[in-house]
Order: sequence, then C-alpha cells, then structure tokens
Amino acid sequence: MSTNDYVKFMTQQIVSYMDQPKELRRETKQRKKTERAPFTSQWFGVLPVAFSLMFKKKNR
Repeated sequence: MSTNDYVKFMTQQIVSYMDQPKELRRETKQRKKTERAPFTSQWFGVLPVAFSLMFKKKNR
C-alpha cells in the first residue's frame, strides 16, 4: 500500500467514525469490551489456558 492510499484509507475511516451518532459509538465500544477475550488469553496466549485446563483435570 502506498502512502497516498494509506492516508486516503485513514481519512475515510475517521470521517465514517465521526459521522456516526455518539450513542452508536458508545454501543459499539461497549459491545467490543464485552466480546473481548479473557485477560490471561489476551496477554499471554493459549498456553496459560491449556495449563489451567490440565491442572483442573488432574484435580478431579
């Protein structure tokens, strides 16, 4: 992507964001927060989740 294309894309994104009503922006922000992955998998990947599942199986 050339620099001109990138600037054009970014301006389109900014303008489309600014054209949305404020309430719609808040709703989308809130929806993204609720759909986000858990903290451990978001920051450290799948390995901590795999280890926790492995230890839970051993404890049973």
